[in-house]
Amino acid sequence: MNADFQRDKSSQLLNRIWQLAWPVMISNITVPLLGLVDTAVLGHLDQSHHLGAVALGNQILVLMLWSFGFLRMGTTSLTAYAKGAQSSEFEVFRHALILALMIAFPLMLVGQLAAPFIIAWMGPGPMISPGAEEYISIRLMAAPAVLVQYAIIGWFIGIGNSKVPLVLLVLANSLNAVLDVILVYQFNMTSDGVAWASLVADYCSAAAGFWWLLSYQKQGQLKLSWPGWQSLSPLIKINQDLFVRTLCLLSVFAFFTAQGAQQGEDVLALNAIMLTLLLFISNALDGFAHAAESLIGQSLGAGQQQELKRVIWLTGLCSVLVAVLLTFILWGFADNIIYGLTDIAPVRALANEYLVWLICLPLVGFSSYWLDGVFIGSQGTRAMKYSMLASALLIFLPVWFLTQAFTNHGLWFSFYAFLLARSVFLIPSFLTILNKHQIFAEKN
Repeated sequence: MNADFQRDKSSQLLNRIWQLAWPVMISNITVPLLGLVDTAVLGHLDQSHHLGAVALGNQILVLMLWSFGFLRMGTTSLTAYAKGAQSSEFEVFRHALILALMIAFPLMLVGQLAAPFIIAWMGPGPMISPGAEEYISIRLMAAPAVLVQYAIIGWFIGIGNSKVPLVLLVLANSLNAVLDVILVYQFNMTSDGVAWASLVADYCSAAAGFWWLLSYQKQGQLKLSWPGWQSLSPLIKINQDLFVRTLCLLSVFAFFTAQGAQQGEDVLALNAIMLTLLLFISNALDGFAHAAESLIGQSLGAGQQQELKRVIWLTGLCSVLVAVLLTFILWGFADNIIYGLTDIAPVRALANEYLVWLICLPLVGFSSYWLDGVFIGSQGTRAMKYSMLASALLIFLPVWFLTQAFTNHGLWFSFYAFLLARSVFLIPSFLTILNKHQIFAEKN
């Protein structure tokens, strides 16, 4: 009888996980689809430097903006815990919104000043630098919209409503795709047209999300009065570790892009396509990580330790199965995907040498994405920070240094080592979480 009850509970929880995960998976997939549309539109122009400019500019912009992605992750973690504890989860969003606006406007100014120096450090060719600089300058004007979206999406995921982020991201990326085609093919724009399309899409999505959140709130209007540093301290505390962790991760991607840029326009363009596909893969797998964030946070807030254990193992199992499925899809269609994204003959020829790196990405990376969800949900952000620093400084950079003779293959090998190290360095802290749960279960 007890075994049947446990199976029913697991079955119900699995349904909840999928109900949370599939909208997140689809909405997350639309994020790299934005990059795929940009890549496809520019990849069919005559010269590769337009694609290279957007690839380089976007990588720098991601470094600047997603460094503050803790607004999404931290908001999800605290909102989920507040919901489980039946306290005011809407207050978490108010604090996240104020913090987002405090960051966004200085970021616009600092980013404009820093971009030329970062581009020069990356060392791209003279045809790429002007386009990348213009792209960043336009996109940075959307910083307030982007950071507010992080808070909105994080809040909805935290309360267990993953369908609103799906609608918002589909709206933004659909609008971006339409404007890409119009501005590039009808108005003969290049990297600047892609940038303006993204800017308009970001503000439209942020406005729609803000309206939706206010209509969702039943207790009255949102107050933007200063809550005091003490009220903001839980959000700031959890976000400090996430900021360092995210900045380190994005620095690895920026370094990776810079090393590819120094090997020529065609290598830079190829790596841009493969990194965009990597984001597609990781964001699809993040559906289960986000489900883990929400359900683990709610379980901890409510003190439901048995539910916590089920969430951890069931989200992990789903991540494995989807990673295997994605690997088989890439094995059968990777070359067709690459050919569909670019007509540039040298880039296509180069892609044939690197398909193996693309095909194996889901299996190599899934565990690190899933564990991120577990640790965000359990507010174990300090372990995430230290594992990311160790993976970058002790694994990625030394392996890259030792494999430079293998050029771009060595670069991809070092990136694979980095992905694996992220999981390995989190294992001790993960076992600690499990042991704490088992001890609690034995006492009850």
